[in-house]
Amino acid sequence: MKRLLVTGVGGIGGVNFVRSLRLARAQCGEEFFIVGTEHNVYHIEFPEVDVKFRTPRHDDESFIPSLLKLIGEYDLEFLHPHPSSEAKVVSEYRELFEDAGAKLYLPRPEDIMPDKFYIYEKLKSAGVPVPETYHIKALEDIDEAFSSMGSPLWIRAISGAGGRLSLKVNTPEEAKLWVKLNSLQGRARIDEFILQEYLPGRDLVFDSLWLNGDLVTSYARERLEYPFRHISLTGITGTPSVAKTIHDDEVNKVGISAVKALNPKPHGFYSVDLREDSSGSPKVTEVDGKWHTTAPLWGYAMAKAYGKPEYNIAYVYVKLGLSEDLGWNIEKTNLYPEEHYLIRQMDCGVILKYRDQVWRIA
Repeated sequence: MKRLLVTGVGGIGGVNFVRSLRLARAQCGEEFFIVGTEHNVYHIEFPEVDVKFRTPRHDDESFIPSLLKLIGEYDLEFLHPHPSSEAKVVSEYRELFEDAGAKLYLPRPEDIMPDKFYIYEKLKSAGVPVPETYHIKALEDIDEAFSSMGSPLWIRAISGAGGRLSLKVNTPEEAKLWVKLNSLQGRARIDEFILQEYLPGRDLVFDSLWLNGDLVTSYARERLEYPFRHISLTGITGTPSVAKTIHDDEVNKVGISAVKALNPKPHGFYSVDLREDSSGSPKVTEVDGKWHTTAPLWGYAMAKAYGKPEYNIAYVYVKLGLSEDLGWNIEKTNLYPEEHYLIRQMDCGVILKYRDQVWRIA
């Protein structure tokens, strides 16, 4: 029985990561003893773990010692920090965990949650298609950005996930009011915003797993709807409620080049967000050494629907993290068949749909 520590198990991604590992028991006879940690006092009740502990926030000085203590007490051999904020700090202290006997399968700390202007400069210098981007340092910069890039533009916070503080703005006045409001209310400083070329096309995702610089597997999808979009100014509320798998050679090519631009020797799970411009060409808006929220759920849903454990990307990740042979031939791109819809809604469960075939997943 493999002994794992998984952090952030109460979040959506963490719950589905653990659920994916439990599916491996039914499909492969693989048993996992899982110690789960969570900061949220309510969400800690969700995951199907063997032992659960509430830990301090990732930025608390006792966070790392609390994980090390659990590794020692339960003789844990692998550590997976699921939330990006926790993965980044664990990656920074990776030597402590490795010295304690726990294996990690994580990107470098600088690859996790990089700020968006850094991503823009890094990718542009490598020739990866990106939207034109302007870093706002003072309100006067907004006029210059509109003068050089035209209208409309997309304004967003330089850091954070889920479309944080993003908005389509048509004039410099709109952008200035947005920056002033969020600055006044303490959500971000003026110099924590960027303005970008507005991309009206498809909302795309490229998820990929890498091992010492080599691509293990990947898949692409299109986001179609977001939950509670009617209460958001942009219609974007983070993780999608409806998405579908796609096979697109250009998206795969750009996604791979984006990851390699961030790190020439990627190791771990990397996600790429893309948007199509008015001509239908994909441009990268973000690349990050993190799991998208629904990545474990896609693996769980596809593996459960088709009875193929090689589709279970969380399970694949853990096996590689434990230095085990997979025993399967895995496609490097287009892991999942195309035109499969993952449909989610609060309190209604999860559905996977392909043409007239419908699977109730959870």
